[in-house]
Amino acid sequence: MFLRKTPQANGRIFLAIVKGYRDPVTKTTKAKTIESIGFLDELEKIYPDPIAHFTEKAKQMTEDEKRSGSIQLTVNTDEIMTTDTNDMKNIGFMVLSKIYHELGIHKFMINRERGLKAGYALNKILKLLVFDRILHPSSKLSSYENRDMYLENFDFPLESVYRSLAIFAKHKDRLILDIHQNVVMKYNRDVSNVFYDVTNYYYHTEDETNLIAKGYSKDRKGKPIIQMGLLLDKTGLPMTYKLFRGNTSDPVTLLPILSEVKKEFNLARAIVVADKALNSGDNKAYNIIQGDGYIYSRSLRGTKADNETKAYALDEQDYRWIDKDHKIKSRIYPTDIGVTNEDGNKVNVSINEKHVVFYSAEYDRRSKHKRNELLSKASELIASPSRYAKAESYGAFKYIKGMKLDRKTGELSPAKKDSIPMIDMELVREEEKYDGYYSIVTSELDMPDFEVVEKYKGLWKIEETFKLTKSLLKARPVYLKKDEHIEAHFLTCFIALLILRILERKTGNKYSTESLIESIKKANVVLLDMNNYKAVYYDKVLEHIDANVGTKLSKKYLSLEEIKTLVAETKQKK
Repeated sequence: MFLRKTPQANGRIFLAIVKGYRDPVTKTTKAKTIESIGFLDELEKIYPDPIAHFTEKAKQMTEDEKRSGSIQLTVNTDEIMTTDTNDMKNIGFMVLSKIYHELGIHKFMINRERGLKAGYALNKILKLLVFDRILHPSSKLSSYENRDMYLENFDFPLESVYRSLAIFAKHKDRLILDIHQNVVMKYNRDVSNVFYDVTNYYYHTEDETNLIAKGYSKDRKGKPIIQMGLLLDKTGLPMTYKLFRGNTSDPVTLLPILSEVKKEFNLARAIVVADKALNSGDNKAYNIIQGDGYIYSRSLRGTKADNETKAYALDEQDYRWIDKDHKIKSRIYPTDIGVTNEDGNKVNVSINEKHVVFYSAEYDRRSKHKRNELLSKASELIASPSRYAKAESYGAFKYIKGMKLDRKTGELSPAKKDSIPMIDMELVREEEKYDGYYSIVTSELDMPDFEVVEKYKGLWKIEETFKLTKSLLKARPVYLKKDEHIEAHFLTCFIALLILRILERKTGNKYSTESLIESIKKANVVLLDMNNYKAVYYDKVLEHIDANVGTKLSKKYLSLEEIKTLVAETKQKK
């Protein structure tokens, strides 16, 4: 607070004690009258030096306010809000800011700003895109429009956001390596085994590019897609990712990403854990040649599994019951794998491989439940073929015999003129034999059987990670078409994903990802008057975050200066 001396038209000077503040809308400095005192010439009749007296009083009022922890607010009940007024601001982003800065992303981006002399606020732009991807996932334009929701300085033009995407893409690999090194130092990253899988993301376009192409879509949308290979460390923290053209088959994605990681991340020996889609001779050979290991699942159903493997799994001999619901056995046997030689031809190479079979009663029940759902859909399709929808009926159609699909019209009809569509009970009985069984192959001949199974079970981490990116982070559908813009989009998704996984670890995995995000979104403050805010939400999730992350979101009343201090604390090196 300070003394304001306002000259009047008649030459007199009016004194008032006012309080300065920064208007959150206009971004200009303003002052509000706290106490009107009077005209200087009249006050001189009472005080020897009115200006000195009331200057000291203003100073004393400021000190009293700080000491008491209370402020006086004056409310004009007739005040009208202007169009687009939004006095609600988010401070929960400070949780994300804390981890963002622990990962050193700000240093990397600021160094690029200086080195490139781009004139773009690269660090601020990336922060906004990452934070908003977590809290309000949508388009880049929507993120920019949301910038005033955060009590953080995101003051840059929209065109800078789009121009920065190519720069993010250009430095993506170096940034991810830099992040990895910080994760190693700050979070003791464990890469003794890594999890790898592939998924794809669809596009609302029919145009193909270097990345976008028609391929096998896990979403069954029939849209052009891109492939993404994602690598997680042993604890489930994302390590890196690589994008592939949509028509790239899953098995050939592993070698490029693993060879880059081994070289750039300076990894020693890694055991790759992946599902049966990655189980190829070339991948096994690469793992062995590089001195690494592998744990892959293998199919027991259908034509991909040989009869000898099926018979071994169903043979009760040598099984050891761990408890009443689980049994396990293994064998080491020579296996021929097809490897591509220098001429591009496939040659058979014999290796020793460990084959582990594991039975779980829970997996048995889940397999039967899932099949029963598909059989129910199959029965509905037989009764009403017009109800066929490719995405919704995927998996059900294979249980129907005597029915064909017209791929041009998408209609179902009897396979022959006199055929009667029915459930293929022979297929059902064949599949039921293998309910509850896992078949796993590994290069780790001396690894205990149960450890092999436990490592393979860790694949749920990457499956759940893909679900998170597609649902909570809404990484799909993608509308961007330029390759560098696509890369930048998935880079922001990757960083957002890593921040969430670290937050889960910091909070002991006590709350779901959804709960963490929802509470951070609700951690808002509302403007009361001048630069004073009132917090409107605090729950047990935020309390737990504060205790484990080191943020301070519990204070009910905060000045703008206090909020700035709290934000600054999230950026300090500990």
